Amino acid sequence: MTVEVVPPQAAEPDPRPTAETEGGVQPDKAEVKARRRREAAARKEILAPVAGTLTIASLIMAIASVCAVVPFILIVEACRELLATTIDTDRVWRLLLIAVLVLVVRALLQAAALTWSHLTDARYQLTLRRLLADKLTRVPLGWFGVRTSAEVKKYLQDDVEALHYLVAHARLDFIGSVTVPLVTLVYLCTVDWRLTLVLLVPLVIYVLCMKKMLDEPGRERMLVYNAAEQRTREATVEFVDGIQVVRAFGRAGKAHSVFQDAVDHRTDSLRRLKLPILSVQSLSEAVVAPVFVMLLVVLAGLTGVGAGWVAPVDVLPFLLVGLGLGSSLLGLGYGAQALRAAGDAALRLHELMATPELASSAPESETAPAAAPAGLVRFEGVNFGYRADHQVLRGLDLELAPGTLTALVGPSGSGKSTLAKLLPRFYDIDAGRISIGGRDIRDFTTEELYRTVGFVFQDVRLIRGSVRENLLLASPEADDAALERAARAAQIHERILTLPRGYDSEIGVDATLSGGEAQRLSIARALLADTPVLVLDEATAFADPESEAAVQDALAALVAGRTVLVIAHRLHTITGVDRILVLENGTLVEQGDHASLREAGGLYQRLWEINEAALDVVMEGTR
Repeated sequence: MTVEVVPPQAAEPDPRPTAETEGGVQPDKAEVKARRRREAAARKEILAPVAGTLTIASLIMAIASVCAVVPFILIVEACRELLATTIDTDRVWRLLLIAVLVLVVRALLQAAALTWSHLTDARYQLTLRRLLADKLTRVPLGWFGVRTSAEVKKYLQDDVEALHYLVAHARLDFIGSVTVPLVTLVYLCTVDWRLTLVLLVPLVIYVLCMKKMLDEPGRERMLVYNAAEQRTREATVEFVDGIQVVRAFGRAGKAHSVFQDAVDHRTDSLRRLKLPILSVQSLSEAVVAPVFVMLLVVLAGLTGVGAGWVAPVDVLPFLLVGLGLGSSLLGLGYGAQALRAAGDAALRLHELMATPELASSAPESETAPAAAPAGLVRFEGVNFGYRADHQVLRGLDLELAPGTLTALVGPSGSGKSTLAKLLPRFYDIDAGRISIGGRDIRDFTTEELYRTVGFVFQDVRLIRGSVRENLLLASPEADDAALERAARAAQIHERILTLPRGYDSEIGVDATLSGGEAQRLSIARALLADTPVLVLDEATAFADPESEAAVQDALAALVAGRTVLVIAHRLHTITGVDRILVLENGTLVEQGDHASLREAGGLYQRLWEINEAALDVVMEGTR
């Protein structure tokens, strides 16, 4: 059996209100209803690939549910025979034997249905995880920049696991919970319709209670609780990560109060979620409990027998068969929370699958662009914004010549890092064109683009593996000699040799690297990649003074002969570059070399004066 997962159509934006993340404010009802519709559509679409398989399992479960009622009916008939004036013992034994055989068949069918659904779920989860992993290779790298590894893990692990109940149990539980009462009521109607109506009373009360538990206010409270739970997780991480800093400045009380407020809000949200449900749930379970149903049947039966409209022996089926109605319905109530969690997970996965991917550019015109030197980078009329109503970069036109070093400077928030991330295509531009060697970067495959554009950012990312494995990410076929050459050029080879297992030392286990050392390791990785275009984001920003010189030497080896764009925060480090680009509010306001820009007396000169003043303060502090 093959399970094929079909990617969903584009999803609407998540309408969850801001109030959801605030303390105790209820989300708008219209937005909650819209979310319910989207959850239902997501569940339907998520189940579409396995719908046919689950239909077969559901039919098997329906037959098994019928077989669950038949033995009780046969036992009733055996009891009728025992209460008859003349007892046919052979018929009694025959009925009991058939009841046992039906029970065995029921057990086999139920086991087959559950095994079938669980095998389907296992195959589906494997296929879905592969599909999600493949999807994550096609989304822009910037998508990962605004999400933590825990959030990505939640998609691939937790949300897929949450679908287990939806795929393996929900439909079968529903079929069983509906078929058993339906078959029971049909049989009891043939015995006495008036007592059957009495038996419907607890069922109606139970249905009304379930409707109350699943009403709109309950879903609103669930959304508030989910937001409070997320806030608590964030506050916990912030409290643990920042405890050293806040204690050093004597603000541990404030940090603790933020964490405590989050925990208190979560507790309050849980109380408001559970208290209204508990009373209704207790009532619903009480009215379908066997003791209550038996009491109701006995009272109604005594009344009927006394009134003469029911024979005493006809009360027996209601006592033997009717008592099982409640237990079959209780499964629906117990699975409601798991079904709701699965619905939330299905919605998140549906939205992930609808995340826009890196698209190819429009087909080229009949007139092919003029040939351009390899490594020539052009930004032509580039506009970009993280939101449609706010443009970060506007009308950018610039050119990076092959083999030159270009620095990008500007005030905080001017768009420097954003511009640098557009070149390796962390995001797609809204308008304009970015080309390398005359070719639009949207025409590159992902593999081609990252063989062409390398990057070394402030925030160094190393995988949990050995030093060798981290380096081989850039060039899996590189041999030991190539690794050593790159490590020597990056000024990190000697440090690697001091590790317990050298290049086979595992990062985070027997290799603890400082910020500057981790940066040099990432530079060695970039050297191995050997890309003609390179983007650097102030690679020495987090290096300690002792290792800054080593990092600078490593960078000198890295940039040689490449087209390099470097984001500079400390202007004294880029006075010797070929060209400096000055950004302000997302537009290019100045460009030239260090000397000409200082003479121009514009924004660069003002930034230089601020830089010099900051250096003077640092120098004074070290004396």
